[in-house]
Amino acid sequence: MAQLRTRGIADRRRAAGIVLLVGTLGLAACSTSETHKTTTTGGDTKVPAAKVTITPVQGTEKARPDRGVVVKASGGTLQTVSVTANGTQVEGVFNAQRTEWRSKWTLRPGTKFTVTSTAKNSIGTVSQASSTFRTLKPSAAQTATASLDWILEGNRGKTYGVGMPIIIDFSRPVANKAAVERALEVTAEKPVEGAWRWMGDQKVVYRTRTYWPAHQTVQLKAHLAGVRVAKGVYATRDLNRTFKIGAARITKINMKKHRMTVRVDGKKVRSVPVSGGNGQTMEYTTTSGTHLTMEKGNPVRMTAPGRKKGDPGYYDLLVNWAVRISNSGEYLHQSMGEEYCLGRANCSHGCVRQPAKDAIWFYRTVQPGDVVDITGTKRKLQWDNGWSFWQLPYETWKKGSALT
Repeated sequence: MAQLRTRGIADRRRAAGIVLLVGTLGLAACSTSETHKTTTTGGDTKVPAAKVTITPVQGTEKARPDRGVVVKASGGTLQTVSVTANGTQVEGVFNAQRTEWRSKWTLRPGTKFTVTSTAKNSIGTVSQASSTFRTLKPSAAQTATASLDWILEGNRGKTYGVGMPIIIDFSRPVANKAAVERALEVTAEKPVEGAWRWMGDQKVVYRTRTYWPAHQTVQLKAHLAGVRVAKGVYATRDLNRTFKIGAARITKINMKKHRMTVRVDGKKVRSVPVSGGNGQTMEYTTTSGTHLTMEKGNPVRMTAPGRKKGDPGYYDLLVNWAVRISNSGEYLHQSMGEEYCLGRANCSHGCVRQPAKDAIWFYRTVQPGDVVDITGTKRKLQWDNGWSFWQLPYETWKKGSALT
């Protein structure tokens, strides 16, 4: 089993920074910002103008970002609502009766907002109301990171495999997981059901029920600005990423038959003799299960896990054309002088060895998130070993959501 001397993938991330602000909350009581009048029609019948209320009210200086904007009309219906900040329109939705409008997402902290609205009563009289306010700007600031996994960050604009997860990391614990999760929006040209699962307090992962349909664009919109992550802590930046799902590359490896088959969009494109872990110890046994390709290097330095120089079984090698498939040191790579094992026996320390020409081809054509399905060994891949999230049944996966 190969072991890197580096700390692993997380140290090579290019994270997109999100600033979380910490401070004392300033709250303002709700009141009305309105302009209305009474209209007379049909003799002495009087129809009051619609009354419009806006929260936060005019002049509020420390509005809570997570409470958003609410506009209500009584005695009529809302016609228009506009909320802007720095020239950008804030998204919002009306209720079915058009008597209420709410901002769709949280508000950016430390920002000035302007609200204008109109409403009509039953005879068409127009009422207008407006409010200008500022959201909370605490005096203390805390830096955090929230990003897709490093390989997506480092390869923005390229294509990814049909098994690709979306991973968001935070540099400090998230207490209000449900609030954060409600701010996460994933859309795709070819939609498929998916769900988020929390892995501790600082990582959340999105996985689809089935593999992504191939050849499409996927977008993540993390509307995090203004989300109350923990008591007195707010995110101040959104996180938006667009990426492409490429060809459906499915690799199946049978360790009993010592054979690897690669299919691209359902068509068989490669059949390769391979050699896996020798099975002398558990760590030298290749794991069976659904792996994803995670990173690659040429060469990659590999050392014997748990052994130091002079110990039996110690090795320290530079391995060519290596593609990582787990966090426990498993790679697909070029054979290291034991070609006689290829297609006949399992002779490695846990990695899958290939002939040089096939290892080079695999290395040069692989996409992050390609599926590598291995069978025929007694060691089962754990669902949290790298990107092995497909090891969990989807119904079990969903239970890790804060919204279930």
